[in-house]
Amino acid sequence: MIRYSILDLCPVADNQTPREALANALSLAQFAENRGFNRYWLAEHHNMEGIASAATSVVIGHIAAGTERIRVGAGGIMLPNHAPLQIAEQFGTLETLYPGRIDLGLGRAPGTDGATAYALRRNLHGDDNRFPRDVQELMHYFDPLEPGQKVIAVPGAGLDIPVWILGSSLFGAQLAAALGLPYAFASHFAPAQLHEAIELYRRQFQPSDKLREPYVMAGFNVIAADTDDEATYLATSLQQSFLKLRQGNPGKLPAPREGFMGTLAPQERALLNQVLACSAIGSKTTVENKIWDFIDHTGVDELMVTGSIHDHQARLKSFDILSQVMGNP
Repeated sequence: MIRYSILDLCPVADNQTPREALANALSLAQFAENRGFNRYWLAEHHNMEGIASAATSVVIGHIAAGTERIRVGAGGIMLPNHAPLQIAEQFGTLETLYPGRIDLGLGRAPGTDGATAYALRRNLHGDDNRFPRDVQELMHYFDPLEPGQKVIAVPGAGLDIPVWILGSSLFGAQLAAALGLPYAFASHFAPAQLHEAIELYRRQFQPSDKLREPYVMAGFNVIAADTDDEATYLATSLQQSFLKLRQGNPGKLPAPREGFMGTLAPQERALLNQVLACSAIGSKTTVENKIWDFIDHTGVDELMVTGSIHDHQARLKSFDILSQVMGNP
């Protein structure tokens, strides 16, 4: 058996408001809790009409308040957008309110465009060393208080909040290995360096007081339905979204379209095949075969599944099929 979890972007469908999207997120989290999912993570994106989880810490509180057991966290907080102390205080507060259930995944991308990144942090000057320094500063705020410590996270100091490094390149793998932290790879949209990053992380991993052995989680798209044809149809919403994003025209999650792939130029189909290479789209049997093939080839310790579907009930059904595939009756 392998742990399986959900990464939710809080998709806002083209017939929805953000309020409805956030209500659907809680509904999905409650559903996942009853279907054996290990974690429910939310992602930070900004200036995107189709994603309602920009205030990620706030949404985590919303989800944690409406569930009882499932771990809830960030996949991730884009640390360049924030002062480390602020995130320590936010997650210290979440851990205080919901003890033993909060995860903090950290990424170094802004999760948005340059103008929005400037509006968030007012500073676009950075270097490769800034993110590691910010991670270490943030983790220090969770350490037990030291005599004479001048800056304290309240709540936060002395709390055991698991910190993860997120990434889609070798940089994150090296950092997670050096700090002895668990590593989550964003293969659900950037699979190119997945195998190389996992191998590097495991080879360079340094045990720490946080983690004695390497632990890898990988992102994976699942769109499941009763038949392959139905799942293929539902998946066109996700495919349309990816193309619009890459073309610089993001928006709300569009309704599915019959025969969508047949309308695309060869380069557009090639792009989708590349970015969505780590995906299972189909019936229970199809999904099962693709998921276990992925697990066998990567040896991941945990699967982080995402799947944006226009209709909420179809989305619940897709994750229900996934839970059956993963061994939950």
